[in-house]
Amino acid sequence: MKKSIQIAGAYIGVIVGAGFASGQEILQFFASFGWISVIGAVIAAFFFAFLGMSLTQLGSRLQTISHKQVVYHLCGRYVGVFVDLIITFFLFGVAVVMIAGTGSIFEQQFGLPSIVGNVVMAVLTIATVCLNIQKVLSLMGMITPFLLLIVVIIAIYSYLTMDLNAVEIQKIAETQNSAVSNWALGALLYVSYNIAAGAAMLAVMGGTITDEKTAGRGGILGGIGLGLLILLIILAMLTKVNVIDGVDMPMLSLASEMSPAIGWIMSIILLGMIYNTAVGMLYAFTARLINPEQPTKFKGFAISFGIVAFIASFVGFTTLVGTLYPVMGYLGFIIMIAIIVAWFRRKREVKEVAFKQAN
Repeated sequence: MKKSIQIAGAYIGVIVGAGFASGQEILQFFASFGWISVIGAVIAAFFFAFLGMSLTQLGSRLQTISHKQVVYHLCGRYVGVFVDLIITFFLFGVAVVMIAGTGSIFEQQFGLPSIVGNVVMAVLTIATVCLNIQKVLSLMGMITPFLLLIVVIIAIYSYLTMDLNAVEIQKIAETQNSAVSNWALGALLYVSYNIAAGAAMLAVMGGTITDEKTAGRGGILGGIGLGLLILLIILAMLTKVNVIDGVDMPMLSLASEMSPAIGWIMSIILLGMIYNTAVGMLYAFTARLINPEQPTKFKGFAISFGIVAFIASFVGFTTLVGTLYPVMGYLGFIIMIAIIVAWFRRKREVKEVAFKQAN
């Protein structure tokens, strides 16, 4: 069970990142549609759990060291090339978003130039990626419980101190920027682009465990945890939708409204979750291009890729979330469909083998 919990914590850590924990992604893909977004959160939780289970089990079965093996297994030789390119490109893109998100936190919460945050996160990410995968997974799982706790506290505070009724909340929510046209598409796209970016690290995580059931259980627990976080963040932002209007980091604004101390704690946790995702993305991106079993070469390329990601981060956090992620979502549907088809195909093969053995 300990291994499953470690996988679950790392899974949440990879997915959460800057936009999720800050509330910016949840606002654009869920809360901007008002109360109906609660149903969207339930849909997202189901798919996160199912897809997480499927990918970690597959990674365990194939003993993967990069996403290439899983992608070609799922999509075949020809489609696999296209999907492989998509995932590899977006791994780098999400790493860029995480570094940009750090700059936004340093500017909004600490009053420092955003470039300071970008530099700090780039350096920490590069240094961590140069460690081995087991150390990376351990570090990534450590921060998740603190995020769950602070989000619960903020959600309760927001509910107890809300000064709008349900109708007013709905009206204001619908004026917020939305990355998609309707709530159902928002939920599916949210899962899709996160899986497109997270599939690589999920496969690598699964590859660290030989027991498929243990790996799959970690994927399920991580998916449920993600769904719970989405729901709590939606409720917190809806009940305080008049407070978060126009800010880059909505959850950070709510934490700071509670007290400056809570705001600082939330900032540290946010930075930790951004760090988790940045490390996961840069590690998986580098591992796809350079074999981690060649440590000197791997570290050299990780440093180079990290520097390029730092330079690209100056496009801006909110702009990157609103443009890169929706595109990732549409392309990620290919991966989602491939995973679902592969799961049913695997079930059918197991039943056929069992039937032959019985007869």
